[in-house]
Amino acid sequence: MGEMRKLVVVLVLVLVLNYGAEAAPQVPCYFIFGDSLVDNGNNNQLSSLARANYLPYGIDFPNGPTGRFSNGKTTVDVIAELLGFDGYISPYSTARGQDILRGVNYASAAAGIREETGQQLGGRISFSGQVRNYRNTVQQVVSLLGNEDNAANYLSKCIYSIGLGSNDYLNNYFMPLYYSSGQQYTPEQWADLLIQEYTRQLSALYDYGARKFVLIGVGQIGCSPNQLAQNSPDGRTCVQRINSANQIFNNKLKALVDQFNNNRSDAKFIYINVYGIFQDLISNPSFGFRVTNRGCCGVGRNNGQITCLPLQTPCPNRKEYAFWDAFHPTEAANAIIGRRSYSAQSPSDTYPIDIRRLAQL
Repeated sequence: MGEMRKLVVVLVLVLVLNYGAEAAPQVPCYFIFGDSLVDNGNNNQLSSLARANYLPYGIDFPNGPTGRFSNGKTTVDVIAELLGFDGYISPYSTARGQDILRGVNYASAAAGIREETGQQLGGRISFSGQVRNYRNTVQQVVSLLGNEDNAANYLSKCIYSIGLGSNDYLNNYFMPLYYSSGQQYTPEQWADLLIQEYTRQLSALYDYGARKFVLIGVGQIGCSPNQLAQNSPDGRTCVQRINSANQIFNNKLKALVDQFNNNRSDAKFIYINVYGIFQDLISNPSFGFRVTNRGCCGVGRNNGQITCLPLQTPCPNRKEYAFWDAFHPTEAANAIIGRRSYSAQSPSDTYPIDIRRLAQL
């Protein structure tokens, strides 16, 4: 009888260990800095044209519209799941109390590396503003964990994902009606200016405890439905002058990873080649994207003139579209970008390692 009881106890323990307890995430927290590609509600409270807290945005997301610029999950939602987080990382606008110990999403639609970027769209939180908000969070972490040493130790294990730069091209450099930057600087000089400011903000994050950095390159803006609608003669051929400028920036960002890894021995920086992953995704039929030059939802040529209108009816076959609206990928495309950022499928996806291996360090 005693043996039987022991067996039952063992079985119960096995069941509890396997099913009852949630597995801990691979890192204690995940901090996200970026623009509309990963904003999950920070712009909802701002006086801004760059907002997505209405249907059909979020049509495939469990909670409906949240401020995410997609039909469903963003890349960082997918990465949070792969890192083992139970639920998504809260936006800074609503993150409170113990919740911040899981990380915070500071991303803001229309935000850029440059302060003036996106100003024609109204309110947005620039890269430097997002870093200021992170500094506020650090003070709260210190309070929650008791002292600065505990906070520093905790934050050093977390992942910091930074993806900005798209708007510095879309809503600045290539917008001559509002900005003079395109006349003032060559693409090479503009990329240098952006990297200079980017470097300053990364150093500030480092000074406030960040040690595991994921720098996300800019995608192929010249292939977005918006640019195809405006600048492509056939509505299919990507706009090369824009993509070339994006590649100049990406090459400098990748070089920055080497520079920081050489100079900060206690930190680790990696680069995500979203440009290359997206190229693969739209050119390789095995991913199942039949429509790669039009938004699933939008207005005008290529559904690319503007973003989705409130309550507009989107395409029904969303898994076959690479783009959800004039600028942003569908959940199906975000899932592939997120998975390949987390676990590189091709050696060119990430440099020098992927997020999965960064989490283990």
